Parts: sequence; structure tokens; C-alpha cells
Amino acid sequence: MLLHLPTNHRLRGLYRFLAALTALYVLAYGVGVLAVRRGPPAVARHDTQALGLRTNLAFSIMSIAVGVIVLVGIVVDHNWDQLLNFFGGLAFLVIGMLMLGLMQTDLNVFNYNVTKCVVSFLIGLVLFLAGLYSRVGSEDDVAAMEAHRHHVTA
Repeated sequence: MLLHLPTNHRLRGLYRFLAALTALYVLAYGVGVLAVRRGPPAVARHDTQALGLRTNLAFSIMSIAVGVIVLVGIVVDHNWDQLLNFFGGLAFLVIGMLMLGLMQTDLNVFNYNVTKCVVSFLIGLVLFLAGLYSRVGSEDDVAAMEAHRHHVTA
């Protein structure tokens, strides 16, 4: 194993709570877009705003899907939330950086601006950190992980 991710971290509940709040924000943002959207096509680059961020229908549908997936992962548990948060956080960070580069081009299909990129980075960081510290395991798993980490042989 190349990467040591702590198991049964003492702040696991806090990280799960922050991930849930972040997922609720993303879900509320997507639903808010559906509430204020009137007329423009799905990938329009108009000045439609929800929760202070420019948006369009395509991004709102994606936001609703991501919010629901992360919330379901947190409710189901069994370390699915750890994987979803870890890779979801990485995805938000990568998409934010990609859209920062594509902002002034016709490839800006999600109507990104600098503010939306910063929010994407913040969401990505919260989810990524929750993914790093929300793993659960038995005491045997913890002992095996610590033994491996300190190069102790049985």
C-alpha cells in the first residue's frame, strides 16, 4: 500500500458532517438553478445566477446528481463515503482547474467564472479531506495498518 489513510480517525464524524453540509449546498445550488432558470438552453452562457454563482441547466443537473450521490454515500456508509468523497473531491479540484483554463472559450459549457472556480476548489478540498479521514475499520484493520506503517512484521 503506497498511501496511508487513517482508519477510525477521531474526527471522522466532523469530516462526515462537513461532507454532508457540502453535499447539501451542492444539491441546494442545483435545485436553486432549476427554480430561477427561465428559457435559456441547457449549456447557455447567460447571466443566470443561483446562490450568488453564474450557472446553467447542464451544471444544475450535474450538481443535483453529485449532491444526491454524496449524500447517499454518507447515509449508506460502509466506507463508500470515503471513496466517493476522495474521488469526488479530486474531481471538483480538477474540473475547477480545467474550467479556469477554458473560461474565456466556447468550451465553457458549464458557465464558469472565477468565483465559481474558487467555490469548486473549496468544495473539492472539503470533500477530499473528508475522503482522507473517514475510513472505518475493525481494531484488527487498525492494528494491521499500523504494523504496516511502522514496518513491523508479525
